[in-house]
Amino acid sequence: MGIKITAYEAVCNLGRNIDEIFSHAVNGDNSYFVTDRELIKGYNLRLGKIDIQFEQINNPVFDTRCNRLAACVLKLLTPQVTELLQKYSKEDIAVIVATTNGSVEEFEKSGLKVHSELGNPAEFVKELLGLNNVAITVSTACSSGAKAFSAAKNYLQSGVSKAVLVIGADSLTKLPLYGFSSLEILSPQPANPFSKNHTGINIGEACACFIVEDTEKAGIEIMGIGETSDVFHSTTPDPEAKEVKKAIEQALSMANIGPEDVDYINLHGTGTLANDTMEAEAVNAIFTDKIPVSSTKPLTGHCLGAAASIEAALCCHLLNNFSGKLFPHVYDSVYNQDLKPVKLVKSENKYSKCNICVSNSFGFGGTNAIIVLGKNNGQQRLFRNDTSA
Repeated sequence: MGIKITAYEAVCNLGRNIDEIFSHAVNGDNSYFVTDRELIKGYNLRLGKIDIQFEQINNPVFDTRCNRLAACVLKLLTPQVTELLQKYSKEDIAVIVATTNGSVEEFEKSGLKVHSELGNPAEFVKELLGLNNVAITVSTACSSGAKAFSAAKNYLQSGVSKAVLVIGADSLTKLPLYGFSSLEILSPQPANPFSKNHTGINIGEACACFIVEDTEKAGIEIMGIGETSDVFHSTTPDPEAKEVKKAIEQALSMANIGPEDVDYINLHGTGTLANDTMEAEAVNAIFTDKIPVSSTKPLTGHCLGAAASIEAALCCHLLNNFSGKLFPHVYDSVYNQDLKPVKLVKSENKYSKCNICVSNSFGFGGTNAIIVLGKNNGQQRLFRNDTSA
């Protein structure tokens, strides 16, 4: 048995399903952005906007862009969700949604109190599928998507549920855009993480949905999760990355692997100097500069509460479809020499294997979450200290 992702799907600016998204991401295509001059007057925004006409939701309480995103991805998973509902009772399936914006954009127009509640997306999914188990929202800024997996793992191991729908969904809204603008970190140019010429972040929107079960069948195993808090600053990470290092060590320890066993690291990689400094410090301290790393945010934009979710989906698809290429780190190739060295993936590089991925996620308030994902063919995994190997 093991906690595994047995099915997943996603939408973002790169594509209308995970296959399209993966195809563009593994080729380093960062052209799927729009320029907006209306959301913040007098300011050019580079946004990873999803080009889909979403179906309207009949109930006005739930008819929001965030929920339409979730409904769209769940529709992509119709066969798998149908099988899930046949396998388990509706009392045995929990819902955990990661988001930071929820329906705040609609609340400004509708005035409906329910649109201001972060629990709205989780309640929508529960009602849509007629489920009778727990439905919660995890909102810990940009680590939300990773922490949702931690909650799912706890539910399954404690017997609260037999399966969990883990969903990360955030849409483009004015409130966080104004917030990032006030911090002067929004960039009208492509995000350029780990470059000497860093420009700031691009915001995107996305939704990824995962079916998580404690099962013997094949899937992507959630091998380890590490969670810590900086207690350093409300918006700036600790440059010494003390708690981030602890989170990485926790995740590796839970997975029962060493740093050398990791094949690829998906960086948080926002493109701000503060993030680059902290993350390079943490990655170099634990992995040195030997493990291939890259940020996919220059391709998808920073999807806030859904960032860790879309990045987990990318890692899952990489593990399932590896063919010698990892996600390239798309930037101007002028590495900031003031940062600790890391091994950034180049598009021309070829790699021999990818069986274990680490995904880093950090958020305002010093919230850190690291997830270790491994390809599992349904056989029992032999741990490093397993004397029967």
